[in-house]
Amino acid sequence: MFTVAALYHFTRFADPAAYQAPLRAACLSNRVTGTLLLAPEGINGTIAGPEAGVTAVLDQIRALPGCADIDWKLSTAATRPFARMKVRLKKEIVTMGQPDVDPLARTGHYVAPADWNELILAPDVAVIDTRNDYEVAIGSFDGAVDPQTASFRDFPAWWEENKHRFHNKRIAMFCTGGIRCEKSTNYLLGQGVEDVYHLKGGILKYLEEVPEAESRWQGECFVFDGRVSVGHGLTEGPHELCHACRRPILPADRDRPEFEEGVACHLCADETTSEDKARFRERQKQILLAKARGERHLHQDLPEDS
Repeated sequence: MFTVAALYHFTRFADPAAYQAPLRAACLSNRVTGTLLLAPEGINGTIAGPEAGVTAVLDQIRALPGCADIDWKLSTAATRPFARMKVRLKKEIVTMGQPDVDPLARTGHYVAPADWNELILAPDVAVIDTRNDYEVAIGSFDGAVDPQTASFRDFPAWWEENKHRFHNKRIAMFCTGGIRCEKSTNYLLGQGVEDVYHLKGGILKYLEEVPEAESRWQGECFVFDGRVSVGHGLTEGPHELCHACRRPILPADRDRPEFEEGVACHLCADETTSEDKARFRERQKQILLAKARGERHLHQDLPEDS
């Protein structure tokens, strides 16, 4: 059994590059894999490994400037959810592309999972899912608005086009772990929206703490690791990844006529050309050859949270 830690923290790093090599070394020495993103605004990522190893890495992260009070969410995975360790330097730890957005300055009101249901059932509250379209497709809160955005950087444009729909409404927002809401609530406050709220700890904390019998969550929650999705109690969900389009699919989707391993699924079969599919077939061939050698092809890595 592997321990999985999802974490983020907004803080000021004058030189994030200075922490890249030491963090990677700490992960490797503790048999921890996953992805950590470093930027001038802080740290974000998910790591997995033996419980003691993950604890040691978290202790090192807490020693970084401004990270003493960093929070994280723990869960487990039956198999190792990441094949390798990546510590990357980025302009933002979650990309919104809005230079004036600063979660350290202010954010919306945090709402504990235990209080979330009462808030989102209020008639004057509009609930907005800030995640990507492929994440929303497999699960969301009952009645939540789906912006149908392909990436988080599309959210500001969506808001500008749709803000008239939310006149005189309080806005409640949520995402997987909370990081996207830190930015999106700051953005809405900057746009003049007065009453903005977001789910503290995100969907993962809600699924961990709120009993399924009381839950307003429907479906599964996409996660950016080898489990692909989790459900109530953070148990591993049924989804797997289409390695052509990187979207989550169900095992039954393999029986659809559009499905070809590593080449296409019913979600992407019409989105690629015959030349694309030929290229994907060659890539799939290399993946199978790598597997036969006991190696993991780089294309099998999951997309980063965005």
